[in-house]
Amino acid sequence: MVKRLLISLFLLVIFVWLIWSSSGRKIQTPTPKAYLSIVQEINPNDSLERNIVGIQPFMDEHDYLQPDIFKRKIELYLQIARDSGFLKSNTLVLYPEYIGTWLVLQGEKHVLAEKKTINEAMSTLVMSNIFDFSLAFLKSKEKDKAAASIFRMKAKEMAKTYFETFSSLAQTYQVYITAGSIILPKPSVISGKLHVDPNGPLYNVSFLFDPQGQIIGPPIYKAFPVASELPFLSSGESNNLPVFDLPMGKISILVCADSWYEDAYLNTIENSAEIVLVPSFCPGDSTMNSPWKGYSGSITPTSINKSDINLLTEGEAWKKYALPGKISQTSAQVGLNIFLKGELWDLGADGQPLAYFRGDTLSIQTAEQAGIWSLNF
Repeated sequence: MVKRLLISLFLLVIFVWLIWSSSGRKIQTPTPKAYLSIVQEINPNDSLERNIVGIQPFMDEHDYLQPDIFKRKIELYLQIARDSGFLKSNTLVLYPEYIGTWLVLQGEKHVLAEKKTINEAMSTLVMSNIFDFSLAFLKSKEKDKAAASIFRMKAKEMAKTYFETFSSLAQTYQVYITAGSIILPKPSVISGKLHVDPNGPLYNVSFLFDPQGQIIGPPIYKAFPVASELPFLSSGESNNLPVFDLPMGKISILVCADSWYEDAYLNTIENSAEIVLVPSFCPGDSTMNSPWKGYSGSITPTSINKSDINLLTEGEAWKKYALPGKISQTSAQVGLNIFLKGELWDLGADGQPLAYFRGDTLSIQTAEQAGIWSLNF
């Protein structure tokens, strides 16, 4: 009798959980907004025929709940860039780091977008996917098993939406797109398409799409994850960072913190890259005005003046030790660094574009929210 009662109670709990878990997943999502602050042609010049369009989107949690909404949000900025005359036959578009990472929300309960903190949101996500999460958790070998399990269990859906979005938009607008970055397990490119192995190690990874909607070359792994990423992400090899030979020139792509390390530029130098692109995400509000705490996650290079730690602001350190300070050591004449902005729980986001052209760091109009900049060369 007791056994039968316990079984009945267990089945009731499962039934209630199923109802709760499935509820609130198909609510109408608000139409995405651009929140555009700035559209700027950085260096107008009729004699320059090539350009890079840097897009600093302003994202919120609702933008990631449905694949079609995510695509519409990403496309909003391309439409504005086209209408501004920025999209040409030799245009490369740069989106920021982590632009695809929050696709982990795709298909989830919409209440996640209303949570105050990321911890609250991820806790609800775990509870509403408890069986898939548990299976992933048991297989996880990372230090932060919870974070790894969340991304691993959603990897196939995330990769599908990410690929289909940027593939479709590259074809529609006939441009090359550096699609920011996304966290995926053991990503690979087969015949121009994205594949993942849910059981493989997780990476922060970027991809380059051509106007036919195909991914060019291999994945671009972040070689120097920061301290907050290391508990669940693996590191790429800095000596394997690819250089892409495109119609507008040879291009090197360094994911965020990689731009701070000399080793990440070795292939840029060896292959005589002409352009260096850096997609970035800097969490926290007003981080760029805060004292620089030094390197995060990896050993500080010996070339760094350690007295600058806590003396420079974060923003000043980016200019001195990241792309603007490192690109002059290469033969590249063009560089652009773009940051992700938005309202994503309590994460915060800071940063403004850094543009380099023929030996000079260019002056740029800053954008409080979203911005679009065209760098001619």
